[in-house]
Order: sequence, then structure tokens, then C-alpha cells
Amino acid sequence: MKNKFIQSTIILIIGGFISKILGMFIKIVLTRTITTKGIGIYSLVLPTFNLFITLCSLGLPVAISKLISEEERNHKKIVLTSVPFILLFNFLLMIFLFFIAPFLSKNLLHNKMTYYPLMAIGLTLPFICISSIMKGYFFGLEKMFPTTIANIIEQIVRLILTLTVVKYLMRYSLERAIIGVVLINILSEGASIFVLLAFIPSGKKISLHDFKQDKMILKDLLDISIPTTGSRLIGSLSYFLEPIILTFTLTKIGYTTDYITVEYGIINGYVYSLLLLPSFFTMAISNALLPVVSHSYSNRNYAYTKYKIKQAIGISLLIGIPCTIILMRFPEYLLKFIYNTKEGISYIKVIAPIFLLHYIQGPLTASMQAMGKAKEAMMGTLYGSILRLFLLFGLSLLHIGMWGLLTATLVNITFITIHHFYYVYKNLNEKKNY
Repeated sequence: MKNKFIQSTIILIIGGFISKILGMFIKIVLTRTITTKGIGIYSLVLPTFNLFITLCSLGLPVAISKLISEEERNHKKIVLTSVPFILLFNFLLMIFLFFIAPFLSKNLLHNKMTYYPLMAIGLTLPFICISSIMKGYFFGLEKMFPTTIANIIEQIVRLILTLTVVKYLMRYSLERAIIGVVLINILSEGASIFVLLAFIPSGKKISLHDFKQDKMILKDLLDISIPTTGSRLIGSLSYFLEPIILTFTLTKIGYTTDYITVEYGIINGYVYSLLLLPSFFTMAISNALLPVVSHSYSNRNYAYTKYKIKQAIGISLLIGIPCTIILMRFPEYLLKFIYNTKEGISYIKVIAPIFLLHYIQGPLTASMQAMGKAKEAMMGTLYGSILRLFLLFGLSLLHIGMWGLLTATLVNITFITIHHFYYVYKNLNEKKNY
């Protein structure tokens, strides 16, 4: 098991790196196809997309991974119990999104071109959630190769469709192209599902009886998934409210809608994308860490649990520090090479050092979930998000443009990272006598 964590981490980092490179090419093609204006409009829609992605899986991938890694239950039953429940939930979620899309577009986002992209989001949700659940199953088994291949194939399909479909739709209108950007997730996630199914042993036949819900398993899944979802939902809701508060506040003090759309597009399309480029290793470490910590913690091997968490944070910093230095020193070259722009240089130079904390936040969150502290993680995210939104509103009134948004984001990252670090080590120190 000691070597398995490192092995799993390496597989996920390599796979994550390949997926990130492909994602970078997708971003390059996308930004050059739909232009800065298109990126700005898509950035207005993206928080809603992320919010509903968080809701659609309801935290079940993490719960499935945790249950499978901890116990010798029927793995097939754990996964299939969740399927009818989650599909019904996604259908209701889709109807709800269709209902609120006109209001979001007109009254909150103040851009009519966001209406149909918002509607398109609903159609992608069932595919995203089923793909996520299947990945959670393989993570629980500590089989990282299937999910790695699935993620790579998913990105390849997305790149091909961006090069072809989105470019084709751009001939007709920017709005249709943005709708296409959303809808290609159906085919990319569908490809991911197909790949994951291919890795399931052929001897494991599925019957209709297997889909019959086991109430005890469903209860155990929801006990883990609800706090996990709550934590992610708070973050997504904060992100969802961000452009609404920003647009409302800045327009009230005299900034134009065009300025907000362009600058917000620069920050989300270029700045955050570049800063998050190294985050594939954080995701890899977190995914590999969760089943390991779940297993060792449930067996009361607290010393080993602490060792693995320290190891995960150490690896994160080992990769994160050089990446941060490169981002601080050469932002203009990276922006020019990747996105063919020099917009956002000053933003990156200021916020990159603090953003280093984001790279260790993922392993800390995974550790808290694995140790059954998802509720505490959720509360930390809640406090940080409330602080972020209040700061966003207050700082935006100071006539400092987008620096209010960036300052609020950095304070949020710092607060949540410190909060999670405190609770992880507090919990482990309380168990040191075992």
C-alpha cells in the first residue's frame, strides 16, 4: 500500500499533465475562435455551469470512493444503488435550470446572449454525473489507469469538437458558438463513460435487480456526499454570485458593461486559467490520497495517515513552488505562447505568490473528507465564501476595478487553506495516543 499511493499519484500526475496540455490547446483554440468577447460571455455563464456540475453528482463520487476503499461491501451494489436516484435528481435539476434561465440571463447576468448557453447546460448534466460516479468507483479501488485514460480521451474529443464544431458555428454567430462550447460536453463525457465501461470486467453482468435501491447503502452514501456537496456547492454558489455582485457594484459606480465583460473575461479566461494550469498535480494527489487515508484512518493507523498527508503536502509544494516562481517571472511569455495575448500580466505577478496556497488546499480537503470531517470542511468553505463575497462588494466600491475581485479571492484561498490545515492536524493530534 505504501508504494501504491506513489504509483497512483504518478499515474494521475502524468495523466493530468497530458489532459492539461490538451486542455491548454483547447483553451488556445477556443480563445482564438470565439475572441475575447466570446470568452467574456462564456465566463458569465461558467459560474452557473460549475454550480450545476457540483449539484448534478451530489458528491456521490467521493462517497462511493470512500465506501469502496473502507469496506468489503458489494462494490457493484454501492455504485448501482446511486444510479436511479441520481438520474431522477438530474432530471429535476434540468427542469429547474430551464425554468430559471430567462431570469438569470435578463435580470442577473444582464446579457441576452447567455440565455441559450444556460439552457444548454441542463442537457449535459446526466452525462457529467454518470462519468463522475464511474471515476469515483475506480478511485475507490485505487485503479487510476482507467480514469486517466478516460480523462485523456475526453479531452481529445473535446479538442476535436472545438476545432470543428465550434469553428463551424462561429460562421453563423457568436451565440451559437458558445452554445456549442457547452454542448460538446455531452459527447466528450459520453466518450469518457464508454472508455470506463470498457475497463469493467466482462464477467460482472448487470441486471435490473442490481439497480434496486439498498436503503442502507444509499443512507451511508448520502451521509458522506451531502456535506461534501455542501462544501463544493458553497464554493460554486460563491462563484455563481461573483459576476452578479461584480456587475451590479461596478456599474453602480460608473464602470461600463463592456469594461466588466472584457476584464472579467481576461481574469477568468487568461489569468485564472494560467494560475490553475499546474493544478492537475493537486487533483492527482487528492484523488490518490483519499482512498489511502480513508483506509488507514478507518483502521486506526493514525501515524501512517499523518505520514501520508505530510507526504502529499510535501509533493504539492515540491511541484507548486517552482511553478509559482515561473508564473511570477515569465507571465508575459506564457500568456503570449498559450493564449496569444499579453492581457493580465500585472494581475498574475501580484496574485501568483498567494495562489501557491491553492495547490495544497486540495490534499487537505481530501484528507478531511477521508477522515469523516466533511462537515468541518464545508463550514470552512462557507466562512471563506461569505468573507469573499463581502470583500468583493466592499472593495469594488473603492474604484479599484478588478483588484477588488482578486483581493477577495486571495483572502478566500488563504482563509480556507489555514482552516483546513488546522482541522486536519488538530484531529490527528487528538488521535496520537492510539
